Amino acid sequence: MRSHEYFPREYCLIGGLTKKSTQITLLLMEFGVLLRSLRRKKGIGIKRLAPDLGVSYTYLSKLESNKVRPSKELVERIAHYFSYDQNRLLLAAEKVPNDILEILREHPEEALEVLRERFRQPQH
Repeated sequence: MRSHEYFPREYCLIGGLTKKSTQITLLLMEFGVLLRSLRRKKGIGIKRLAPDLGVSYTYLSKLESNKVRPSKELVERIAHYFSYDQNRLLLAAEKVPNDILEILREHPEEALEVLRERFRQPQH
């Protein structure tokens, strides 16, 4: 399979934002897509990974299909297991503090401007 079949081009930073805030997009994968990518890159089957993370393989399959959301603790275990940036996984899993979600919902353009300024990304 080609990589673009696994990774759709853009994902909203946080699910459930208003239509107005769809500008707040980053080239981030949904949690399940990211988890599947990490697992496949390491060459690990879902039935082998599940016990290492302390979950059933059916639950892990649901995570990869974005049918369920992981707990913060599970996200931390996954980050440790794959030596992957915990903050990126937490964002992909939509584990963001409520005050940050509120800011993003109420001030999407301003939040995007602050992020661009902070990370010095050119505006498109």
